[in-house]
Amino acid sequence: MKLRIGVMGSGLERGEYNVTKKALRLAYEVGKEIARHNCILVNGACHGIPYESSKGAKEADGFVIGVSPAGNLREHVTKYKFPTDTYDLIVYTGFGFKGRNVVNVTNCDAIIIVGGHVGTLNEFTIAYDEGMVVGVMQGSGGIADFIDDIIKIASKKTGATVIYEKDPHELVRKVIAEVIKKEKSGERLVKRANHHTCVNCK
Repeated sequence: MKLRIGVMGSGLERGEYNVTKKALRLAYEVGKEIARHNCILVNGACHGIPYESSKGAKEADGFVIGVSPAGNLREHVTKYKFPTDTYDLIVYTGFGFKGRNVVNVTNCDAIIIVGGHVGTLNEFTIAYDEGMVVGVMQGSGGIADFIDDIIKIASKKTGATVIYEKDPHELVRKVIAEVIKKEKSGERLVKRANHHTCVNCK
């Protein structure tokens, strides 16, 4: 089975708070690189960073799963006004944003943080507490630029591996390589029984 790599970041549009053109471009490149490595992209099925990463993945013929806070398609589109055009599959949790975040993160083999606000912080802490591999897109603004400080303040060892990188292509490559390394060493960071493969990871 393919690895599932989550991209977590602000669902706001460009110009809102600190969502910059640069952050959106980095998200697009991260999504595209995930698809190039034959991995599945997972995100929160919303606008902003997640949507841009989805567009990048589809540009490279990737498969994209969206995890929605809505209970169904109608609610996803009318209540939340979230997109559907870049997703191959949308999981409707019906749990709202915070409940959605748990489902979103725990269905990934690793996550990558790009920019982000309080929701992204929530997703990061879930992944960190679960001992997952977490990639941090340096220079993307928001929560991503403060992850190291957050870890120091939290002062808790969880077994998580946090990878910092300024280049989106290198970040994806390093994250995937680390997941595979941990699988081979017997660590259960990938919570599925079957062995996952990913091409072009070396």
